[in-house]
Amino acid sequence: MTDRTIPAVSAAGRVAPVLATLALAAAVAWPGVAGAQPAAAPAAAPIAALPDFSELAERVGPAVVNIRTTERVRSSGARELDPGFEEFLRRFGIPLPRSGPRGGDGDDEASGGQTQPRGVGSGFVISADGYVMTNAHVVDGAEEVIVTLTDKRELKARIVGADTRTDVAVVKIDATGLPTVKIGDVGRLKVGEWVLAIGSPFGLDNTVTAGIVSAKQRDTGDYLNFIQTDVAINPGNSGGPLLNLRGEVVGINSQIYSRSGGFMGISFAIPIDDAIRVADQLRATGRVVRGRIGVQIAPVTQEVAEAIGLGKAAGALVRNVEKGGPADKAGVEAGDIITRVDGKPVERSGELPRIVGAIKPGSQSTLTVFRRGAPRDLKVTVAEFEDDRPARAGATPGSAPAAKSVLGLTVTELGEAQKRQLGVRGGVRVDTVEGAAARAGLRPGDVILALDNTDISDARQFQALAAKAEKSRVVSVLVRRGDAVNYFVIRPSR
Repeated sequence: MTDRTIPAVSAAGRVAPVLATLALAAAVAWPGVAGAQPAAAPAAAPIAALPDFSELAERVGPAVVNIRTTERVRSSGARELDPGFEEFLRRFGIPLPRSGPRGGDGDDEASGGQTQPRGVGSGFVISADGYVMTNAHVVDGAEEVIVTLTDKRELKARIVGADTRTDVAVVKIDATGLPTVKIGDVGRLKVGEWVLAIGSPFGLDNTVTAGIVSAKQRDTGDYLNFIQTDVAINPGNSGGPLLNLRGEVVGINSQIYSRSGGFMGISFAIPIDDAIRVADQLRATGRVVRGRIGVQIAPVTQEVAEAIGLGKAAGALVRNVEKGGPADKAGVEAGDIITRVDGKPVERSGELPRIVGAIKPGSQSTLTVFRRGAPRDLKVTVAEFEDDRPARAGATPGSAPAAKSVLGLTVTELGEAQKRQLGVRGGVRVDTVEGAAARAGLRPGDVILALDNTDISDARQFQALAAKAEKSRVVSVLVRRGDAVNYFVIRPSR
């Protein structure tokens, strides 16, 4: 058998004969072109280079901090008792059984338990003397707040103030000469513009992620229109800055849309101009003051707008007016459509709470309402929100008062017609239930008649009583469900 050698043929070796054949054909077809240089291919359009974020990250990174929080929990070394039996022992002064000796580790009865890690978030330094901005949900309920700087210093922080409606908080650390961020102009931010986030996702300090602005003015909050981006944001990024390519903060990374708990390509940031206004009030007084006029509102549909002669679907439809409230005194009626406040147009119903909320309580404003086919101006004296807790889902800030407490309940007023129908003189209706109240068995739609043996007349009274509920004891709630009345016991400490 004769060996067969198959010569290796490179790509270039295969192409060369083809090129030679083409050149010969060209010489025959077009005399004089043999040996001529082939015409140069047209130049391709230059491709825009992707941005380099390294200098920006190096410059701004030192002003971004990691925030850890702790909470106090019941000792794991103590024997767990049935909550009802434990309360029985406490009321009669019987010492609670213990399974371990008292120690100096913060695990004794006097200390109320021991501290354990609660969560990790991010923040950024807004002044060289130690003021740090973050999200309210990062520090809400924290026993201790610890800020870690990029130079690895760990400093305890005190909470200056937190506003849950906008999810903005300010904490203070004892330090000077700190690097700070530069505040940008949100008005100049464009959809499609590159943006950068720096934070501590899953506790990984100073992680840099980038993307673009996907949309602006996303109406997902009661008092804010969010910036939507596709920047990778995960648990731990909350409170960190969103930066433009000039290295300016244009937002605070606050929320993600997710079905899994992780990043899915849609993130939301609080516009920095709104956040700064809130932070200034928190630094000055520790709280945020907002205006309210006492109306419940709904969107105006195109069908309604055309039917009543409004023309386009704009404004806020007044569904109910709080009796004796500012709007009631001003002459606002259910069915009115509020189209302007002090001449500023109300394009969507969700804008009304933000516009009114920004007005200083006690000020007189002009409401333009559309009624019976014609506009009219009404003078209203704006009142103040007395409570700074988050509004219930689906509620409209500036509407009839709602209360949410450590009990885990959100409630609203009963109308006079509802009271007559139920045959009660007072009470509040449960709208949402969570936490301790959910564990006790309360449901949306329940009517609370009494709290700790005190009859409930309205939502404000309930709010005041619920705020006084001590976490170390049980709270009795008299509830009407359907035609039956029953007591429930809520244990806020669990």
